[in-house]
Amino acid sequence: MEGSIKELASVRLDRAKEMLVSAEENFKNDDLRTSLNRSYYAIFHAMRAMNCLDDFDSSKHSGVIAHFNQTYIKTGVIDTHFSQIIKGASFLREKSDYDDFYIVNRKEAEQQLIDAKEFVAVVGAYLVNGNN
Repeated sequence: MEGSIKELASVRLDRAKEMLVSAEENFKNDDLRTSLNRSYYAIFHAMRAMNCLDDFDSSKHSGVIAHFNQTYIKTGVIDTHFSQIIKGASFLREKSDYDDFYIVNRKEAEQQLIDAKEFVAVVGAYLVNGNN
């Protein structure tokens, strides 16, 4: 059974929030590599939540990011500084997931968690207030 677009956005935002909880738990347990990963996925699922408002999804992360940037950041719906947050989160996630010798430092994991919380909050506020 299919739900409405608003229901889909809500489900995806809930998933983003779950990723934040996981990122925070991993950070507290000094599992920094996994914390970076979960913080990125919080951002990713929040982007998917907004993208579904346009009936858009992609099997590729680059497609999700490109659509979000084009539709929401370049148009001023979402502040442009979030573009750098997305880019940085994606870069760090790829480094920590695929570079065997990459060592995650606590400061960058903490910043990515802070950025992810801010991003999810902004998307959540938009979904509640901004697209009426």
